[in-house]
Amino acid sequence: MGKNVVQKIFDAHRVYGELTPGSQIGLKVDQVLTQDATGTMTWLEFEAIGIERVQVETAVSYVDHNMLQSNFMNADDHQFLRTAAAKFGAWFSRPGNGICHQVHLERFAAPGKIGLGTDSHTPTGGGMGMIAVGVGGLEAATVMAGAPFEISMPKVLKVNLTGALRKPHITAMDVILTLLQKLTVKGGVGKIIEYGGPGVATLSVTERATITNMGAELGATTSIFPSDANTLRFLKSEGREKDWVELAADADAVYDEVVDLDLGAVESMTAQPHSPDNVIAIRQIAGKRVDQVCIGSCTNSSYPAMKTVALMLKGKSLPEWVNLMINPGSKQVYEMLSREGLIADMIAAGARILESSCGPCIGMGAAPGSGHVSIRSFNRNFQGRSGTKDAQVYLTNPVACVVMALKGEIIDPRDAGIDVPTVAEPESFIINDNLLIPPKADTSDVIIVKGPNIKDVPVKEPLKDTITAEVLLKTGDNITTDDIMPAGARVLPFRSNIPAISEFVFENIDRTFSSRAEAAKNKGGGIVVGGENYGQGSSREHAAIAPMHLGVQAVLVKSFARIHRANLVNFGILPLLFANEADYAKIDQGDVLTISNILGGVRGDQRYTAENVTKGVEFEVISNLNDREKELVLKGGLLPYTKERALTK
Repeated sequence: MGKNVVQKIFDAHRVYGELTPGSQIGLKVDQVLTQDATGTMTWLEFEAIGIERVQVETAVSYVDHNMLQSNFMNADDHQFLRTAAAKFGAWFSRPGNGICHQVHLERFAAPGKIGLGTDSHTPTGGGMGMIAVGVGGLEAATVMAGAPFEISMPKVLKVNLTGALRKPHITAMDVILTLLQKLTVKGGVGKIIEYGGPGVATLSVTERATITNMGAELGATTSIFPSDANTLRFLKSEGREKDWVELAADADAVYDEVVDLDLGAVESMTAQPHSPDNVIAIRQIAGKRVDQVCIGSCTNSSYPAMKTVALMLKGKSLPEWVNLMINPGSKQVYEMLSREGLIADMIAAGARILESSCGPCIGMGAAPGSGHVSIRSFNRNFQGRSGTKDAQVYLTNPVACVVMALKGEIIDPRDAGIDVPTVAEPESFIINDNLLIPPKADTSDVIIVKGPNIKDVPVKEPLKDTITAEVLLKTGDNITTDDIMPAGARVLPFRSNIPAISEFVFENIDRTFSSRAEAAKNKGGGIVVGGENYGQGSSREHAAIAPMHLGVQAVLVKSFARIHRANLVNFGILPLLFANEADYAKIDQGDVLTISNILGGVRGDQRYTAENVTKGVEFEVISNLNDREKELVLKGGLLPYTKERALTK
């Protein structure tokens, strides 16, 4: 029986386990990337483990999220990240070098490799033919310390591509939006999406990267394309042809599921507020006034995408009510556009050019006006993520973004009467890595510098046999990590200070949560109850660390998103599921729950009786921890577990 691409890469990196869905496997990791919103905690956690130098072949610390320096905190964190990278043997991508996923695709991603990243959009690297998985910071830290990456073997879903996109109006963004419409934000949970079929050859590496980037919105573990002649062409243009290997599924490869998609039938699509899977054809909602347009982010900020935008804007002017913001994805892209005079064309049309950073995508500047319609070539449109809670944020491709900016209304780009050029990947990119600092061979004289806002990593006590705690919050379905731990310019500067950032937990849902949690902390702590797909979205482990700091002992839901569940385990919070989802109705916020015989249950059948003391009713809850996860929650999380193992070696 032949192998698919996922199986080939996993088999080459397997440390232990069998490649059957649901089995626990350990994988050797080649690359780890961090970014500054999550990286400060990651490097503090790595330091706490006590290993002197990273144990993976390539580790890169990027600064791309927290670029607004309105006070000392972001600048201090950047200095900490620079000195930590120097001390521990990692590359350091300085502020201004670009968004981690775009830069990593350009300079490090390689077919056949396995990479982890402390950002949920790490699967961007799958466009290069590598397994690239978003994880929490502590998971990344332990892997950099030499541990294998442990994961339950996902199912492999093949998306069989046929035909070709009707370019230039239809783009790769429309492909992933079509899949989100078809599969929803839960359609990829427990799966890796592998693209195959004759349509693959019609897509460039940067187009593939757009598709794999937003595979995160499907809930997928990761997404991957084969490595072929297009991959080699891109690597040659970046001066990295030595990194190329051919990688394709065998003709008789077997998949757990197959979805067919005719690229020639893909329409111009948009995701409506407030979810990436609320997708509709643009023509169906044409005519709505547009107030703001943002183009860029890690999803659509490659050189071909940005050059197309510039050429469409050349010689034109924006309506007086439209604000257009553009952030090229990397210094490489920015420099090439500048040398060709294309930045000038954007500025002349009225666009505001932002630095190469995540920017508006994470609510770091460019927040829309009250109730405004914002059209974005980004990957997420969760309510409030833009920085304005009542903004109406739509996601679409860069071509449609330009057309809507120029017309001032939602319109299908094919109906606008605006010429769209066809832009191919260049034969060679400008290679100027002066903002990319290589690892140091001798680190004996390097001192890690920590500003006053950088605090130690909190550590949870071992799991207790009985939890008696108040239900601090009861939520509905599809709660995001943005809901749990908001981002934005006001909150993210505290990412290295867990006591301070904990004051913002669930702020957009219940402003009293943190104060009530603190009050309950000395009375047994708290429990959070939720619905389906709890914790979708960003990989930010602060959505687990901060609740842990506030005394949250368990989270009881109908179902979890993968990364957030892993982060809860990593920080010693017991992730529980309703044995019968109807029992969700038996709990109200403010009730007190008692869960007994937890230690025996974790080591046994993982079934527990929960008593709602307030209402006098009982129901069953379960945990589905694997053997390693059992040890983690018993010890109080991955950090105490790892430190104990390091001390006994």
